[in-house]
Amino acid sequence: MGDAFIRHIELLGYEKRFFPSQHYVYMFLVKWNDLSEKLVYRRFTEIYEFHKALKEMFPIESGDINMEKRIIPHLPAPKWFDGQRSTQNRQGTLAEYCYTLVNLPHKISRCLHVVNFFKVRPDDTNPVTDSQIKKPEVFLLPQDAKKNSTDITGPIVLQTYRAIADYEKNSRSEMALNAGDMVDVVEKSETGWWFCQLKNKRGWVPAAYLEPMDGPDESEEQEPNYAGEQYVVQKSYTAVEDDELTLKEGDTIEVIHKLLDGWWVIRKDETTGYYPSMYLQKAGEENTSLKSQLRNRSAPPRRSTVRNAKSIHKHGRKQISQETYRRNSKKYLQSRRNMKEKFQNKANAITEKNEQEENKPKAQPAVPPRPSKDLILNRCTESTRRKIL
Repeated sequence: MGDAFIRHIELLGYEKRFFPSQHYVYMFLVKWNDLSEKLVYRRFTEIYEFHKALKEMFPIESGDINMEKRIIPHLPAPKWFDGQRSTQNRQGTLAEYCYTLVNLPHKISRCLHVVNFFKVRPDDTNPVTDSQIKKPEVFLLPQDAKKNSTDITGPIVLQTYRAIADYEKNSRSEMALNAGDMVDVVEKSETGWWFCQLKNKRGWVPAAYLEPMDGPDESEEQEPNYAGEQYVVQKSYTAVEDDELTLKEGDTIEVIHKLLDGWWVIRKDETTGYYPSMYLQKAGEENTSLKSQLRNRSAPPRRSTVRNAKSIHKHGRKQISQETYRRNSKKYLQSRRNMKEKFQNKANAITEKNEQEENKPKAQPAVPPRPSKDLILNRCTESTRRKIL
């Protein structure tokens, strides 16, 4: 028999899991050329990373050279905090994506990248669980939604955003905007550059120039994390504004707030400030050609630098001052130091106690009293009695 390939992928629904923390996985029934059917589970972040790698492997078919030749389907980027609603709403998009993927030319649909991604893994058959935590909750697609993958109505749903100011493009890969333009966001990059389409035009646009239609605050923008994530500076940057930081390549910093415009709040020792996320790389992650290519671009504009910005919302976006970042960060660092000192003192006390016990002189056995002369004469042998006479 020849090489294995996938005949069909059917999305069955999703699971809500609670170990090691709450998250969601999609359930796929994968039908292979040997007529076997396997059930696999994948997080959406995994699927999106698979999708990005597939586009890199086939730049012509992904439209990187000419958008008109794109045949690889679009897949919206994951939200940074996926909830149950977004997981549920994405099912139609995923089902359509899988149907299109399997029906692409064989060099794509039957390549090792696709085959290996949908192969059964050990955790598909025996997922890691904890008996003390709730069992996973299963949410199946309605029967009428999965009669046939081709029955899914409508194209992939993209999010619509509005331009809050005019933007002049600076390169061929970018797209110019006029205030009030309504664009569909195809891909959100954490660098702050979003790939959008407007009628028959497509290109990269700074996220700082876009606002969602339903409100100024976006649900996918996470809260500050003062514990911080360790990152390494991959490209030097000299601060332009007072609230930015100047860093050199190779510096290690902590990211405490990831913002959608691509300017993250970072901490270096006890100093905080903004820094372009596209010049950072998570500690321990490998560098890729795509990341290196992105760093050759200029940093996107910050929201605070957008001039003549006009929002349709009555209330502005919630903003945190740099002073608040510094105060809360110092408070966290102090509590971490106190906790460290507490554990250190406790460890020192235990060590000192152990050393004291080791140095303490050991108790000697008691010497029994010498027996009296009468006791020896009455109870001992003749030879012993002879010695005291």
